Amino acid sequence: MRRIVSELARQAPRLIGSPVFFIALLATAVLWLAAGPVTGFSNDWALIPSAAGSIVALLLLVLLQYTQNRDTRALQLKLDEVIRALDAARTELLGLERLTDDELDAIEAELAETRDRHRSG
Repeated sequence: MRRIVSELARQAPRLIGSPVFFIALLATAVLWLAAGPVTGFSNDWALIPSAAGSIVALLLLVLLQYTQNRDTRALQLKLDEVIRALDAARTELLGLERLTDDELDAIEAELAETRDRHRSG
């Protein structure tokens, strides 16, 4: 199951952002509008796309968040590998994403101070 979700998360952004997906959504909206006069613009006619849209939006939100989390994790691992591979790099910066906000603020202030010293020096 995990492999299926992972593969879906890898493919989803490409599919969701494609012209085919947009055209499919547009066609669905046109069909829904065309069904209005046939159903007499009933309450069901109005509620079905609202419910379906909410469900689809929630599923897409969760899927895209999963994809973003996965991409961020991969990016962090790549950056950690670059830091580890550079002799002059400070290896204590590996795994910064696991620190608290206060710890990150302290490191940010330290790096800003170093940057400012190099600019003025």
